[in-house]
Amino acid sequence: QVHLVESGGDSVQPGGSLRLSCAASTSTFSSYTMSWYRQAPGKDRELVAAITSVGVTTDYADSVKGRFTISRDNAKNTIYLQMNSLKPEDTAVYYCNARALWVGVGVRSYWGQGTQVTVSS
Repeated sequence: QVHLVESGGDSVQPGGSLRLSCAASTSTFSSYTMSWYRQAPGKDRELVAAITSVGVTTDYADSVKGRFTISRDNAKNTIYLQMNSLKPEDTAVYYCNARALWVGVGVRSYWGQGTQVTVSS
């Protein structure tokens, strides 16, 4: 079992910045691909950004490319999402996800409780 705790959500004006954090309670953090998802009211949850276990590869939704940056610190069992040039359409609950494929066990996926980001003037 992996416990994920997000933090950093807030209300900001358009054009502002926020940094989200997600701390994981596991001794095998470096084995997990970590991702940020978001869900706006009335919409499906969507992938925002992902980073592989050793942080070599990252992937972003087209809507956030060039504005958001995902990173991880395996020594601190934490990932981050730096969000710049925020737009009202970025308003959503942001969720952290940890996912790994274990031999003989299968895929394990865990979610945090979410943190609210509101972008409004």
